Amino acid sequence: MTLTTKTIETSHGPINVRETSGTGTPVLFIHGNSSSSAVFRNQMEGPLGERYRMIAPDLPGHGQSGDAIDPDRSYSMEGYADAMTEVLGLLGVEKAIVFGWSLGGHIGLEMIDRFPGMLGLMITGTPPVSPAEVGDGFKPSPHMGLAAKQDFTDEDVENYAHSTCGEPFEPFMLDTVARTDGRARRLMFEKFSAGTGKDQSVIAATATVPLAVVNGIDEPFVNTDFVSKVKYANLWENETYLIDNSGHAPFWDAQEKFDPIFARFLESVDQK
Repeated sequence: MTLTTKTIETSHGPINVRETSGTGTPVLFIHGNSSSSAVFRNQMEGPLGERYRMIAPDLPGHGQSGDAIDPDRSYSMEGYADAMTEVLGLLGVEKAIVFGWSLGGHIGLEMIDRFPGMLGLMITGTPPVSPAEVGDGFKPSPHMGLAAKQDFTDEDVENYAHSTCGEPFEPFMLDTVARTDGRARRLMFEKFSAGTGKDQSVIAATATVPLAVVNGIDEPFVNTDFVSKVKYANLWENETYLIDNSGHAPFWDAQEKFDPIFARFLESVDQK
């Protein structure tokens, strides 16, 4: 299996894209705040990457992508959703399964109306909240405030990287957090707090796309009890899944438990 990297010129700026050589149905991975597509390495380099055409862009202002041409346009959940939809169009992808982690899950929810070819969406570390439910969907956390902070100290970089990805911890995670355009954090949270995007509780309650919900039982940021009680129009297997001994990134810290669920989801929504 070959993993390639290329840069695509978009209206949001240059977007770096990792892609596997799998020839099956495209699977779009969307990473979280101040992260990059590198966190999906284990899935992309494994058997699933050989089977499916896995596509993992770096969001504008993140990873190896350029900073946004127009930060006010791009650095929001809906701006990122537009960017990811544009990337799929430029790659010639008409149908895809989407996996969104943390901020990426919110972006995936915003994409449902923008990308009619979405076959299914799995979200992790993403509570589908209305603006009024933010305090219920997220848990108070020592490092939660960093998600909206523009300028990071070295200590902030260390704390944010460790709290979001957990173990095993690798140095590239520090580099990824440090590289992120700080305006992306600040503007995204300002817009989220102002309710500029769609009401995500309404999206979950009305979207007909199969929606899988998988979280770590030790999730540090998200109230998983809240997530389990959200009204879903088409909840995959009628269950929100919790993975033991896992935090905010079960695809990374509990791959052996996450991948079988992910594989089953991909198989179930795949249009061969």
